[in-house]
Amino acid sequence: PTAPHRLVMASGESTGARTRARELLLQALYQKQIAGHDCPVLLSQVREQVAYDRVDQEYFDELLNAICKTQAELEQSVDKLIDRPLEQLDPVELGILLIGVYELQSRIDIPYRVVINECVNLARRFGAMGFPAMVIVAPDGMIGSVHMGLSSADEVAESVAAVVQEAG
Repeated sequence: PTAPHRLVMASGESTGARTRARELLLQALYQKQIAGHDCPVLLSQVREQVAYDRVDQEYFDELLNAICKTQAELEQSVDKLIDRPLEQLDPVELGILLIGVYELQSRIDIPYRVVINECVNLARRFGAMGFPAMVIVAPDGMIGSVHMGLSSADEVAESVAAVVQEAG
């Protein structure tokens, strides 16, 4: 059993436009999984929301379109990194992991620590109890080949521990 998810952004929070874009993206991916909407419909619906005016719109549009187009491949990557069947992830957990894995694979301009920290924060805000630990480990498994050239599990674990400690 998982804890209920909060899928409404709190008002008055002072977060960056990219952070807000990730939050709105998570909501769109949730809606895609629950209601089965395709990406053009989702993008149209999101663009009508007031929240869309406060996000990095170019970034949001890029990620939504890219994740929709490559979702099967991203899910294969996620499936290799998690400790349970992909089907056992709830829509929020899967959405967070899709965002994190996409950013780690395709947006190497974003420091891996930022990606992991954003995933941790999304999990804390929207995810199930205890989920941040899985979110930290799964995307970080991608770092070795993409961002840092880490070759051993120990090196990856050390880098994760440092990011988690900083994320508090």
